[in-house]
Amino acid sequence: MQGENLTIWTFFFLEGFSRYPKLEIVLFAFSLVMYLITLLGNSTLILVTVLESRLQTPMYLFLGNLSFMDICYTSASIPTLLVNLLSSQKTIVFSGCAVQMYLSLAMGSTECVLLAVMAYDRYVAICNSLRYPVIMNRQVCVQMAAVSWVTGCLTALLETTCALQIPLCGNLIDHFTCEILAVLKLACAHSLLMDVIMLVVSVLLLPIPMLLICISYVFILSTILRISSAEGRNKAFSTCGAHLTVVILYYGAALSMYLKPSSSSSQEVDKIISLLYGVLTPMLNPIIYSLRNKEVKDAMKKLLYRTHENL
Repeated sequence: MQGENLTIWTFFFLEGFSRYPKLEIVLFAFSLVMYLITLLGNSTLILVTVLESRLQTPMYLFLGNLSFMDICYTSASIPTLLVNLLSSQKTIVFSGCAVQMYLSLAMGSTECVLLAVMAYDRYVAICNSLRYPVIMNRQVCVQMAAVSWVTGCLTALLETTCALQIPLCGNLIDHFTCEILAVLKLACAHSLLMDVIMLVVSVLLLPIPMLLICISYVFILSTILRISSAEGRNKAFSTCGAHLTVVILYYGAALSMYLKPSSSSSQEVDKIISLLYGVLTPMLNPIIYSLRNKEVKDAMKKLLYRTHENL
């Protein structure tokens, strides 16, 4: 619909990796395999934490939420990417773009908060172990998980609503998904309000949770080093190692995307980082937690044994 100086777009073209047609088949195979592993790994982890009574603890409650977020996050963008990699018409309708943008922002923002909550859980478990069952009772854990979801969903709603109200002077998104930064590059005019909102939300959801995580691990490390037995230190390290690995992977990619100068790298580099951030990290999360956690491995073996017996 044409206005005096404004076009309201009903659909968008996704540039994706169209400039590299030979690479698209490789990316399709890579993304499909990673997506299927992500669905299988995270679904299995959720199933194990629900069915195994020994895993009905705060850490696994948060881990189940993390796995569900990873499934939602990848499902918001990867199916569209897979279709477009094999299609000559790489389009998405406006409503689909809005939903994709919101879900990606909501899941990513919620995960930022949840990782900080999980760090606090590890802090209490190691530094205040005698009072851990009292401090981290089920009601508190559910409330903390709920706060993570509400915070992530509300900030995503604010960002998405403001972004979609900005007039756009084109409908060719130089990305493989409706990523908010790529969409904002189509804006007809610079929006100071949007810049302020993006900066405030990015600071609230990236450096601040990272600072809380770092503080938690300073206290955790201090406590671990005071443990006299090598077995006790190794057990404490193993309970934190998986979480710390996930934090480094997740925040490393997120910080490189959202807290860098807009002109510091090419759009192609941003696409690669976004692909790794959206596919590789969610795939690795259940692998990291299952490989480094004896309880999860034992529960998976038990579940497989039960399944085999019932066949």
